[in-house]
Amino acid sequence: MTETAPDFPKARRAMIDSQLRTSGVNDPRTLAAMLQVAREDMVPESRAAQAYADRAVPLGNGRALPAPLFHGRMLQEADIRDGERVLVVDSGPGYLAALAEAMGGEVTTISPEDAAKRGKGEFDVVLVDGAVEDFPKPLVKRVAEGGRIFTGTVTRGVTRIAAGRVYGGEVSLLPLAEMGVPVMPEFAAHEEWSF
Repeated sequence: MTETAPDFPKARRAMIDSQLRTSGVNDPRTLAAMLQVAREDMVPESRAAQAYADRAVPLGNGRALPAPLFHGRMLQEADIRDGERVLVVDSGPGYLAALAEAMGGEVTTISPEDAAKRGKGEFDVVLVDGAVEDFPKPLVKRVAEGGRIFTGTVTRGVTRIAAGRVYGGEVSLLPLAEMGVPVMPEFAAHEEWSF
């Protein structure tokens, strides 16, 4: 019996029509970017057939590519404009950075480890490709006054997509919607014992 190769362009279109549009992601620029960028190229070859499933795709080493809805909702909320300076915190695949570039952003990508390093307020938008329990404060300092941050958050085990604006070097992240978002190991809360 011969196994047929997945039709990735058809799977990408189905992701847009049956996952994103039905969940309120209808921004034409966001959908165009997600139609353009090949998600199957961002996962191990053995997982390519799962690239467009409505769930996170394991990448190995405790990492995962978040579900398409997370990226679609984040990009729709971020509303990246041509020439905006975008910082993407990414632990590997580069999918979110490719999407931000497709929307016209001037993208710089850093690893989660580099997010703790100090920087100047040079970015208009920060996108974190996963959920954080402890948001790195130095990352806020890299955002220009009035700049935007989008990430996943974890509160008492519940993950949400969240957004915030930076004013006076501070940010308050407001939850937008509950959704399954893989936690980035570097941003997991340190366990504390209490009696």
